[in-house]
Amino acid sequence: MSEVDLAFDEQDLLPAVAQDAESGEVVMLAYASEEALERTRETGFAHYYSRSRDELWKKGGSSGHVQRVEEVRVDCDGDALLYLVDQEGGACHTGYRSCFHRTVDGEVVGEKVFDPDDVYE
Repeated sequence: MSEVDLAFDEQDLLPAVAQDAESGEVVMLAYASEEALERTRETGFAHYYSRSRDELWKKGGSSGHVQRVEEVRVDCDGDALLYLVDQEGGACHTGYRSCFHRTVDGEVVGEKVFDPDDVYE
């Protein structure tokens, strides 16, 4: 079986959507470098590339709220990834289960599952 060609952008990154494998809920969007994708596939835990910190990171490395990756899919153009995950705790650093916890009007529609002040120091 051959691997698909991936179309990394100018920064050598691909957008990576993390979706709860059981419920189908989209829990976050991040970016993956080639190394992040390799680490994800090697370890079974979601790895991403932080554009703001300019470094590779394992989701849950500081919070403990890891994403176990059941499958990695690629879109038809090879320029986006979908991580099907088992999300432990909250995906969002603000304490919500999903990073998509607000409507465009600012209404909170998501569930807060932890207090970030207790997790991040």
